[in-house]
Amino acid sequence: MRSNNPVFARSEEFNRASSNAYGNQTYAGGGAAYPGYGDTTDPSTWGTGTPGQVDQGRMTIDSVVQKTAISIALVFATAFVTWWWIGDVVDANVIDNEALGRAQMLMVVGAGGAFLLSLVNSFKRVISPALVMAFAALEGVALGAVSKFFDTLYPGVVTQAVLGTFAAFIGTLAAYKFLEIKVGDKFRRGVVAGMFAMVGLGLLSLVLSFFGINTGLYGNGGLGFVFALAGLVLGVFMLILDFDFVENGVAAGLPERESWRAAFGLTVSLVWIYTNLLRILAILRGD
Repeated sequence: MRSNNPVFARSEEFNRASSNAYGNQTYAGGGAAYPGYGDTTDPSTWGTGTPGQVDQGRMTIDSVVQKTAISIALVFATAFVTWWWIGDVVDANVIDNEALGRAQMLMVVGAGGAFLLSLVNSFKRVISPALVMAFAALEGVALGAVSKFFDTLYPGVVTQAVLGTFAAFIGTLAAYKFLEIKVGDKFRRGVVAGMFAMVGLGLLSLVLSFFGINTGLYGNGGLGFVFALAGLVLGVFMLILDFDFVENGVAAGLPERESWRAAFGLTVSLVWIYTNLLRILAILRGD
């Protein structure tokens, strides 16, 4: 079954494993073959790797956790540096135009670069760890600048959004595991369609703003709140797709480098959840 998620659809190993679910397909990893879905090897012997070590042959839970930790750490590091470099946008109730200009520049550069790299990583057949880390770094720059704006207007809202994002991640993971959520084709197609729709509406809103037309999608009104709430729910659904990819990828014995693809997908989903949760909290605080 071919994945409909653009992040994972370019993974040849994942799609081959899915299409050979009842065969005996094997894939070379680290110079050795390892089992596919149809191999008769006892799954209990596959394991997830020794704690603190990564199986260089195939993707494991440990390798995904490690790569995701690297990606998220880069986001946090560059966001912190960006936040510090911008400085105080408002000092003694006076706007610092220089700091404001730095924030706007970093927001545009970071968001633009991250968007371009997200497209490259999503449609690249062989995942590149360097490009995933570059995406995380640029995403951190954009988030640092955006968060600075929001925290200036609504002190403390950034901390609440960060805590809420991690709560959403843990809650979604727990629900996926303990409720044994199964991902079907209709769910995949719906989530991906929703993601593209929201990105398209966002770009349309940006273009219209250049002509003085305000769609209200990113405003503080009711429409902006509904749009942000829909984005938050969609982000949770994206996490479910990520967990499904990791679970099936480990079971199929994907190459270890695919851990970077999983890390990229998880990073995108967490950033998506954070930005929408930040907007929701800001709108609630604004009221």
